[in-house]
Formats: sequence, structure tokens, C-alpha cells
Amino acid sequence: MTDFAGERPRLVAIATRILGSQADADDVVQEAWLRLSGTEGVDDLPAWLTTVVTRLCLDQLRRRGTRSAAEAEAEASNVPPEVDPEADALVAERVGDAMHVVLDALAPPERAAFVLHDVFGYRFDEVAAILGRSDTAVRQLASRARRKVQGVPEPAVSQAERADHQHVVDAFLAASRGGDLATLLSLLAPDAVMRADLVGQQMGTDAAYVGADAVAARFDGARGAAPVTIDGELGAAWMHRGTIKVAFVFHVDAGVVREVELIADPEVLATLNIVWAPARH
Repeated sequence: MTDFAGERPRLVAIATRILGSQADADDVVQEAWLRLSGTEGVDDLPAWLTTVVTRLCLDQLRRRGTRSAAEAEAEASNVPPEVDPEADALVAERVGDAMHVVLDALAPPERAAFVLHDVFGYRFDEVAAILGRSDTAVRQLASRARRKVQGVPEPAVSQAERADHQHVVDAFLAASRGGDLATLLSLLAPDAVMRADLVGQQMGTDAAYVGADAVAARFDGARGAAPVTIDGELGAAWMHRGTIKVAFVFHVDAGVVREVELIADPEVLATLNIVWAPARH
């Protein structure tokens, strides 16, 4: 496929940055080619291939696991700040290795969002489509990744806000299970929105619920979702026969829920780090 051959260098470059290994990148791109060989009717080949390659990279990162930030910092500290000018090639190689070490400290979706947006210049709406997440989510992922790459600690105010946000989401889920419409409305911004992906829509969910009334009505009396964290974000998940079928990510600002993502695409769910959390009261 000549079209694929033209895309291959770009795909290998993206996968190498995300995975930190050209050998692994070559494997991922080969798998994308195999999937393309069995797929018909691809309208936008570059976008389709970028999405497949990125999600394969995320899946591999999940399986591989990432090293801790402490390990990453320890390895990065071994790179000397100054070297002899005659060792330029070695310096470039070691600085590149140090960047990979820093990237290894990022959660997989943070890593993908950072590489796609900050390194390769994809727009946030393009990254959102590739990752199967909302614009809000990918902006937050890229921002967190940027802070970590730059070595900037999370502001104390953000930590306090995170605790407040957790309280809001816990109260929202409790009100949802209890059918407390008034409390649901009080916890939603007037212009709150819930957006569902294509698989969620195929399951009978509207593409978007706009406004507090619509979002509250959607959650009123919903009992199946349990509290979780999703790539570190506050959320809930619905499981059927041992498999997570739907995940909800809550974006909270100024003490109210402003946006909810409904994610039901199995390929996207497989890239998420979903951790069950006991409900707090």
C-alpha cells in the first residue's frame, strides 16, 4: 500500500516518542498496517492510522507499566549538566534518553497528549478525537504532563481543589443513586453538558445533554455506576459481567460539575487506568 508507505515515517516518529523505543514503535506500526489490510472504507487514512497507532501505544504502555517519578528523576539526575564539546553526539543521545526517562514518569494518556500536542503540534480537538476523550480532558492531560516534564510541582491550591472536587462528585453520585433531583441540580453548573461517544450513542444515549436540567434528568435514579478514578480524574463506571461497559469522567470547576464524559468505546476503555474507589460520605 503506497499510501501507507507515505505515512509510515510519521507514524514511526509518533510511536517512538510515545514508547521511547523505535523497535517497539516498528512493531506498533506493523500492527496498524495489518489492521488496515483487513479494513475497508477508511475515509481519512492519516487520521485513522494516527488513532490506531496511538491507541496501540497506550495499550502497550498499560501492559508495560511505567516507572515511578522517583526512578525517573534518579535516572535523569545521572545526565551531566556539562560535557566536552567534542562529545556532542553523546550529549544529544543522553539528553534524548533523559527526556524518555521523564516521559516514562507520565501516565500513558498524559504522555500521548503531550507528544501529540506539544511535540507534533496536533490541535486539541484532533488529540481529543485520537484519544476518544473530550477537549477538556486532553487539555488537562497535556497541562499535567507539561508541568511534570518541566519539573513544576502541582500547586497547593490544586491539591485543595482536588479534595473539594472529590466531595462534589461523591455527593453527585449519592444523589444520583438516591433519586435526589434537587441535589443533582444544585451540583451542576447551569450550562453543564454531558457528551457521549459513538458507542454510547449506539447504546441509546443521546450525543449530548445540554444544561443542568437535561444532565440531572439523565442521572436521576441511576444506580449502577460505582465511584472510580480514571487516569487520576474523578469518575464512575458501570460494570456488566465483570467487564467495564461505561465510564463517566466528571470535570468540576468552582464547586459544580461542568462537564461529564460518557465513554463506552471498548478500545478507549482499554486505554484508561480505571481504579475502583470506595464511596466517601
